[in-house]
Order: sequence, then structure tokens, then C-alpha cells
Amino acid sequence: MIFRQIVHDDLGCASYLVGDEDAGVAAVIDPRFEIGEYLELASYLNVRIEHVLETHNHADHVSGHGRLAAATGATIHVHSDAGVAYDHEPFEDGDEIELGSVRVRAMHTPGHRPEHTAFALIDLDRGEEPWAILTGDTLFVGDIARPDLAVDKREGAHAIFHSLHDRLLTLAPETEVWPGHLGGSLCGGPGMDMKVSSTIGYETRHNSLLHEKDEDAFVDRAVGSLPPQPPNFKAVVEINRGPLVTGGVEIIPLTPRQVEQRQAQGALLVDVRTDLQFDDAHIPGSLSNTMLRSGFGTKLAWIANPEQEIVFIGRDDEDGRLAARLAVAVGVRNLGGYLHGGMTSWRAEHRDVGRVERIDVRELHDRNGALQVLDVREDTEWREGHIPDSLHVPYHDIDSLPKGLDPAEPVAVICASGQRSAVAASLLKAHGAGEVIHVVDGGVGTWERLGFPIERA
Repeated sequence: MIFRQIVHDDLGCASYLVGDEDAGVAAVIDPRFEIGEYLELASYLNVRIEHVLETHNHADHVSGHGRLAAATGATIHVHSDAGVAYDHEPFEDGDEIELGSVRVRAMHTPGHRPEHTAFALIDLDRGEEPWAILTGDTLFVGDIARPDLAVDKREGAHAIFHSLHDRLLTLAPETEVWPGHLGGSLCGGPGMDMKVSSTIGYETRHNSLLHEKDEDAFVDRAVGSLPPQPPNFKAVVEINRGPLVTGGVEIIPLTPRQVEQRQAQGALLVDVRTDLQFDDAHIPGSLSNTMLRSGFGTKLAWIANPEQEIVFIGRDDEDGRLAARLAVAVGVRNLGGYLHGGMTSWRAEHRDVGRVERIDVRELHDRNGALQVLDVREDTEWREGHIPDSLHVPYHDIDSLPKGLDPAEPVAVICASGQRSAVAASLLKAHGAGEVIHVVDGGVGTWERLGFPIERA
């Protein structure tokens, strides 16, 4: 049997290639938009990709099912409740696909979405019971999927409760759990682990939500700390349900003069270098969103206006091209180009640059009282503890200068680590704040660990 997990690190998405080496046939489950790795694996293992299976209509990334079908001639399979507009072979609960001696059995597990289906893997050379379950967006390592991206959140949570207790948790304890997402994905909660797999038995013992046997109490917990819904999730679902997408987006190199012209015409400049490089020197009015850490695509979807053209600023041309691929993966396709030669070409022409001061948490404390403090974490994080007298606006909600902020006075921007505050600091500068200071090398948690005062809501 062939079994490979392929992870999209930026989005925290996991897809799978499953097959039978002797039969020379394979299937891909939940493919990402960039399909090169699947084709390379199939060639290396000498198998044909004949099937593409979707656990559901994804809300966080654009699927590669259309590109894989075009490249290989594979048949796309999705549950009959998915309501898709492309050629496919629908399946129902209990249906199986044969891959030589390997069977992929559909287990309908609604909740995250009504059509959601997990796939049990059976290797007949070893036994007739499932040895693994591809749980998609139902059961994660350490957590469960969020229930609010298709139906009312409580309705979705009730459905997930039954999908877990009536279906998945009835499998043998040693059954391996291979989820559709790892820690950092927007489709799960804060308990998601970066570990790539688990077992039914281990999750039953150690996943705290699975300990809640009362259905109403489970629902209360499942919906009690949901993060905000991503702004583009409905658009991404419609892309994945609609006619097959087989092409990417052409991205062209731009000279500094052309970048300046595009910005004057309303384009959004997104600097994908590290926040340190951005703070040292950046194009005035550009936004910081590093692609060198996970979550670039998710943050981009928050700060990008679908109607606004985007131009990427990187270290070099490859940065611009890679940023474009990551953007297309989350359905952001209005791309105007990238700065040819990276930021070096801008500096070489002696063009104006902006800068952001950086301080650590200790220095913030030393200057406390002389600075406005803006906390840009999520509401749940804010309620758990924040710096006294600080203002609060989640970074993705900064579409103007926050109420209560004096643009003429210096403002220090803080989060949990320095990453979201990098985006927020650049947003404040773009909206006209005068002196913006980026708090780095830690955040509010560091402040508390150092013994500085904390307020709790």
C-alpha cells in the first residue's frame, strides 16, 4: 500500500496520496491548488492518479481537483450533498473506491459542512477492518473542526457531536487518525496540534472536547470560543463548488516607477519580506505580511480588498512569484505584479522609504505612560488578559485609525509574538498614524510572565 501525507505549511492543510503499488493506481484526497508534488510522487512510485476525492467543499483554500483532473484524466468524487457544478461521480455513505487491494470507504460526517465525509482506509493484504481514517475537517489532533462555515454554528456543532460519537469514535482505538488540517489552520480551534497524526484511542483519552458526553454542553464549548469567520470563506467555497479552475494567475515584474504608478492608481502594496526588513525600510504606504512564516495567505485574505489590485514587494523576483502562488491558493487573484529586483531595486534608485521603530516588552514597560498601546489580538485573547489602559482592535479589523487613538501621539502595537503586530503597525501607518512602534520578541504573554500588571475581562 502507498500512503503519503502532503502538507501545505502556510495554510496548515494536509492532503493525501493513497494507492496500490502493485496495481499501479492511486487517489489524491483534498488536493491543494499546486499539484506538482502529486504528479512527481505518482511518477516516482509508478502509479496512475485515477481518482480525486474531496472530503467537502473547502472554505479556506482553492482546491486543485480541477488541475489534477485536467493533468491526469482522474475522476473527481464528492458527496452527493455537495451541490457542485463540475463533472464528478457522487458518492453516498458507505460507498467504496477500489485501488487494487486498497479500499477507500466513505463515512458521511456532517457538521463542518453538510456534505462532509471522512474516508476509512482498508488494506486487504493486512485485514478487512480500517487501519486509518482520513478525518478531513471533523476530528483534528487535539481539537475538532469549527462548525460555523456553512450552517448555524449550533446546528453544525450538534451535527459534529453525532459524527464524532456515532461514527468516528466507534472505530477501533488503534485506528490511525490523519486529519485535513494541522495547528495554525483557520478551520480549527486553539487546541489543534502541529503533530501530523494520532489515533482514535489517544484522541478519546486526551482530546478534552471528546470527554464531553452531554450534547448540549459539547455544543456550548464548541461554539464558545470561535475565532472570527475569515472574510473570503464564502467566495472560496463557491470557487470550489463551481466550474473547474485549471489555471493560475499571470504575474509580471514591475520596475520601481511602475510600482509607484500602480500605487497611485489604488493598488495595494504588500511587502512579503520579514517584519525586521520591513521595519528597517519599506515603500511608504505598503503593508507588511511576511510569507516567511505560516499564515501569509490567511492574513492576506483579511487585509486584501477583492476589488483592489495587489503588488508584491519581496527580496527578489522569486519572492514575488511565490507570494502569488500562495495568494491564488486562498482565492486572491487580482494580482498586478511584483517589484522586479525586490526592495534592492527601489533603494538603488534612492526612492523614499518608511521605517518603523522596534522595541521589546521590557522597553515597552519602561516607557509605559508615554505611549499609547494598541493590542491587536483576538477578542478571546484580550479577555484572558491585557495590558491596563491599552486599546484593543484585532489586526484584521483595522480599516481606519481606531477610535480613541490619537494619531499625533506615538502608539506601540502589540500581539502575542510580534507577527500580527507587524501587520497592524503597517496598517496604522497606511491610515495616517504618525509615530508607530512595533513591539517584538514577545507580546502580552511575555508582559505577564515578566510580572507586569494585567487586567482581565
